[in-house]
Amino acid sequence: MTGATLKCSGLSEKEITQVLSIIEAAGWPIWFIIFTSIVALAIIGERFWSLRTSLVAPRDMLVNTIHEYQAKGVTPDFISRLQSGPLVGRIFAAALMNEKGTREAIKDSVEDAGRAVGLELERFLNTLGTIATVSTLLGLFGTIVGMIEIFGSQNPTSGAGNPAQLAHGISVALYNTLFGIGVAIPAVIFYRHFRNRVDVLVIEMESQAIKLIEIIRGERRA
Repeated sequence: MTGATLKCSGLSEKEITQVLSIIEAAGWPIWFIIFTSIVALAIIGERFWSLRTSLVAPRDMLVNTIHEYQAKGVTPDFISRLQSGPLVGRIFAAALMNEKGTREAIKDSVEDAGRAVGLELERFLNTLGTIATVSTLLGLFGTIVGMIEIFGSQNPTSGAGNPAQLAHGISVALYNTLFGIGVAIPAVIFYRHFRNRVDVLVIEMESQAIKLIEIIRGERRA
């Protein structure tokens, strides 16, 4: 199965052989790190796609919403399109559905919708942060397994060791440390990047929501 997967990745037979030899030398603990790296890559790709400005808070969304609101008012079709579009549309829809309420009522509904959108933006980020921590521990786990094999290679009676088992133990210890850190570093980098991206998007949506509330209340011109 591993060989077939590597072939699909476009690697040459020589490169596939080298990768498989490294995995074999790293021992069974490496499979935990490989699994976490696959999950991390999937989350990173998904978050890059989902946190695009066009899917969260397009720059022209507020202007278009204001124009349609002033031209046609609040209609079921208008609200439906806002809720099914970019995420900031859910916040706008919450504000417009309470247009006849007090400023506090509109603000409360916007805050409730904003919290739900915030959770959507942060989806999978806790998992990515956990992987950043766990992958290092898995590398340490593999290192300990390798050390156990190194000590197990020693013959207590003669004092001599099994060279093959000794070499395998060293490989397990070093490869697992290397791959554990190799997964943790990019996981931490992207976790912090996405956290900052979410903060920026939340601030932008809050700013747009405030402008919309002021227009609904007649406190601001478009």
